Formats: sequence, structure tokens, C-alpha cells
Amino acid sequence: MNQFGTATKTSEAHPLSLKAQALLKNMNSVLVGQERAARLAGVALLAGGHCLIEDVPGVGKTLLAKSLAMSIKGSFKRLQCTPDLLPADVSGVNIFDQREGQFKFMPGPIFANIFLADEINRASPRTQSSLLEAMEERQVTTDGTTRKLPDLFFVIATCNPVEQLGTFPLPEAQVDRFMIALSLGYPSPADEAQILFKTQENESFTVEPILSIEEVMQARHAVRTVRIHEQLVRYIVAISNATRGHSSLMLGVSPRGSQLMMRASQASAFIDGRDYVTPDDIKRLAPFVLGHRIIPRAKSQRISYAEIIERILDGVPVPK
Repeated sequence: MNQFGTATKTSEAHPLSLKAQALLKNMNSVLVGQERAARLAGVALLAGGHCLIEDVPGVGKTLLAKSLAMSIKGSFKRLQCTPDLLPADVSGVNIFDQREGQFKFMPGPIFANIFLADEINRASPRTQSSLLEAMEERQVTTDGTTRKLPDLFFVIATCNPVEQLGTFPLPEAQVDRFMIALSLGYPSPADEAQILFKTQENESFTVEPILSIEEVMQARHAVRTVRIHEQLVRYIVAISNATRGHSSLMLGVSPRGSQLMMRASQASAFIDGRDYVTPDDIKRLAPFVLGHRIIPRAKSQRISYAEIIERILDGVPVPK
């Protein structure tokens, strides 16, 4: 037994944990040097959250989303966001059928298992707001009628944070809907050379599906059964509370952030084949689950929000 009262080793990894590991391996066969990003996206998927990828163009944001989508035996829809995009272009619209003499609902691309909103900050605030209900309540309301989205509904959004022309900043309510926010960064010289070799061999790629929709839903249920000790729950609360009283922050982490932090740590443990959460699960994920939920009083380009969370972590005692 360890200090949290749980076994230090599981007798046998959950079969779906092994499939989750195969999913990440599948993605890494396409992505080069992005093992951390692939894992974070996998954590968001299995924890029942959504994923925001913020980075400059050309570093593989869309490739990450497509490799994950192709690894799931489900429907995938991609929407290229533009300033003239309307909410109906996302959720769908009622069209009058002259043959039947009645209106028929034509579902939009959001009615998919995995929905990619490419360059989401190019969409107008009105269109961005059409995603709020879908991401939180898994439903869409159009013309007064509410329609349920698929049981497996996962949103991946990409965002270019440096471009200003023709873009709209994401409101805090929208950003808060994403469980994990990550950036890919530039590859190392060795990884970039490998990317070029892969491009020279074949510009297209295919990956075999690893998980079915049913298996993803079963894995999500299994994630919720991963044990998290009371001390670790209080550790998450202490981290969130430290952000609320921090002198350099105008806005700290909400209780929703704490909930998603707990769920993400359970998913991370599940991927590793463990049935219990450790402090390391929380510390590794905190910058990516909590970083986009804070607002500094004075924004600085030299310090990322994730780095602020890492500094706050240094001041919160780890349960022993």
C-alpha cells in the first residue's frame, strides 16, 4: 500500500487502458515529436472534455485533430471558421421541403462524434456562442427545438493566438468549456528533419481505427471509477484556491476547473493502466487544465499562463 491507502500496482491493466495506449501510439505514428500533445488530447477524450490547441500556423494542429479522429470508429466533421460564418452553419437549419409540404431539419457539422472547429477565433462572437450549449450540455437548440447530440461528442478547436486581422478573441465562457488547452511549439531540428523525410515519402497519411464509439464510452465510464484519495481531492482544491487569492491574478480557477482537473487526472491514471491517481498526475496536467482559466492582472508575453500555474504549484504542499 502507498501513502494514499491504495495499492502501488494494479494486478492487471484494464483492457481499454491498453487500447488507449494503442490509440496514442497510433497518433504518434503520424505526429513527430508530439507525444505530450497526443497524450493530452487523449486525456481530454477519455475524460469527457474538449480540447483547445493554440499555436501558430503550420505546426500540426489540424494534423493532431485528424489523427485522433481517424483513430476512432466514429463520424468526424471539420468546419473552417470564417468571419461570415453563421450559427446555422454550425448547428443546422430548417429547410422547407416542397414535396412533403413541411420543414425538415438539416443537421449541421456539429452533429458528429468528433467535431473540429478550425481557427475558431476567426468566427464571430455570435457564432462562437453557438458552441456553448453544445459543449456543456451535449445538445443544440434551433428555432425553439432542442436536439441531442451523439453520446460521444468531442470538440477539438484550433486557434492562432498571434494573428489579429479578421479574428475575434475567445470569450472567457467559451475558453472555460475546454478541459485542456495546449500548444505544440516548434519541433526540434531532428524532428523537423524527420517531418521532411515523411513528407518526401508521402504527403497523405492513413491510420487504422483503434477504438469504437462503444469502447470510448466504456472507457469514459471506467475513468470515473479510478480512485482518487481524499487528500488528493483537497490538493486540487488547494491549487484552485491558491489561484483565487494570488496577487498577480485578476481571475482564478472556478469550481468547474477543479472538477475537470480531477476528471483529467483520473483519465491520465487510466491511460497508464492504474486504478488510482497520484500527485504526479495532477502536477503534470495542472498547467494544461488550469492555465487557460486564469487572467493575470498584467499580461506579459514573456510568461505563459501555464508557467504561472507551475509557480503556484511550487507553493502548494503536496500531500504526503
